[in-house]
Amino acid sequence: MAASTATPAATPAAGAGAGAPHEDLIIDEENNVLEDEEQDDSPEHEHAVSVPEETGEGGKLKMIVQLVKRCFGVKDIASMRLSLPASLLEPIPNLEYWHYLDRPDLFAAINDSEDPFERMLAVLRFTFSKDLRHIRGKVCKPYNSVLGEHFRAHWDIIPVSYSSDPNHPPIQHHHLLPGASTLSPPRPKSEAGSIRSGKKGGVGGLLSGWSTTALDRASDSPVESNASAQYSTLSLATTGGASTTSSPTPSSGGGDGAARVRVVYLTEQVSHHPPVSSFRAACPARHLALAGVDQIAAKVTSTAAVRIGAGEQNRGLFVTVAGGHGAGETYHATHPVAHVNGILRGNFYVTMGEATVVTCSREGASGEQLRAVVEYKEESWLGKPQFAVEGVVHTYDPARGEHAEWTRPKHVPRSRVRAEIAGSWRGLVRWRRAGAAEWHTLIDLGALAVVPKAVRAVERQEERESRRLWDAVTRRLVAKEYGEATRAKVTIEQRQREEAAERKKRGVEFIPRYFEKDASDGIPVLTKEGEQALAEELAEEAEFPLEAAPVPA
Repeated sequence: MAASTATPAATPAAGAGAGAPHEDLIIDEENNVLEDEEQDDSPEHEHAVSVPEETGEGGKLKMIVQLVKRCFGVKDIASMRLSLPASLLEPIPNLEYWHYLDRPDLFAAINDSEDPFERMLAVLRFTFSKDLRHIRGKVCKPYNSVLGEHFRAHWDIIPVSYSSDPNHPPIQHHHLLPGASTLSPPRPKSEAGSIRSGKKGGVGGLLSGWSTTALDRASDSPVESNASAQYSTLSLATTGGASTTSSPTPSSGGGDGAARVRVVYLTEQVSHHPPVSSFRAACPARHLALAGVDQIAAKVTSTAAVRIGAGEQNRGLFVTVAGGHGAGETYHATHPVAHVNGILRGNFYVTMGEATVVTCSREGASGEQLRAVVEYKEESWLGKPQFAVEGVVHTYDPARGEHAEWTRPKHVPRSRVRAEIAGSWRGLVRWRRAGAAEWHTLIDLGALAVVPKAVRAVERQEERESRRLWDAVTRRLVAKEYGEATRAKVTIEQRQREEAAERKKRGVEFIPRYFEKDASDGIPVLTKEGEQALAEELAEEAEFPLEAAPVPA
């Protein structure tokens, strides 16, 4: 799966921080959608995106309908320029909201086993967990990222432990949901039902998917709240120089005295036309790194759903193992396709399609390697979505190249299959060895909560760091001062236009600060400043003792 902001909503499709559409299609004070092909760099149009502070539900409905209508037939919505009023946005920056470390403890566990097959299972657990916030939270629209914006954070997590049975999944120790059932994951209402049945609350029912859940923290259901946004909002009240985290509703488990491992994360918006971001994460204590480029391609389908896939520069996720049991291994995981459904009824929900392929390669190795193909089963437009997945883990010979055609589980020769996978990507996923009758739990997504990140206080952040950059917008959204929030948002966008015009006038090109510009292979490389930023994040004060990172030989 992947992540990126899409059109009226953000989804777990391919591409995170960068994947948002350009926000330069104007919605004026009468909520009319205007072309802005020649206006986006003109200061005289600065206030064209502002809307009245008391925009009613009728106005919001008109905007949503016009946006959906305008997107029909557009080849790639991500290349459009859209400027939404702040009242329709989630109060959280896109680079903060979109990442792949909702369960950093599973990422840190990838290299724990001596067995290559068990390491592949660990990568699959991480792959299924990386978009957990889309299971726990509603579809939402964060702020679009601006060029040069960056975000960094870290997680201090308790390492997983293991039972005596190698067929059992690792035991996770914190941020688990009490009493959660994975056998019946929450399902949205059938979109094929009568539209009249969605009249609850009038237009409010149609707009329910647009509610900014970070502003309504009374919800008791973890599935009905955007955990990541809540953590971000709660930390806004913290002052001083300390890092800010939030106490999640789910139990954090025991072992408060146990040593943690730290996972650090850095991302930067490296392009605006098209929108692209680069990211890198690391867990030095476990010899692990994660990297990728986020960009999406999106369009409205004939059924009024938004289809989101990987953009041209988005090659997927790359997990590299620098030491330990899997030294020299690289795991490449591609992104499936996501659909945002229920737009016409205001009952937004996400379904997944096509497949994720996880390929293990090892530096200097010859002979057979392991690969996994996980298919997200196609949903019927009629009836309730099933969220079903099935897949296989199989061997392949890199020298022969035949595996490139194995894009679905049914394509893999039975003689190559090592294990089968089946279940729900929103709930329980199981596996069994080829030829065996007994199934084992791979991951129980229904029992997992999003692990909150630790972020430095706004006062300690740089001007282009996400929380500080968008602070005025966030504070006004939380206070429900929508007109002021929109004006603060327009100020940020206008500054970006002016900077772009100045670069064009001077004939200079934007150079990213933390990542090398060329990431054509999909694996961005840190600059010296990027390495320093991650080193600083590793050195942030910890509340609990941390495992020491190994000293390079």
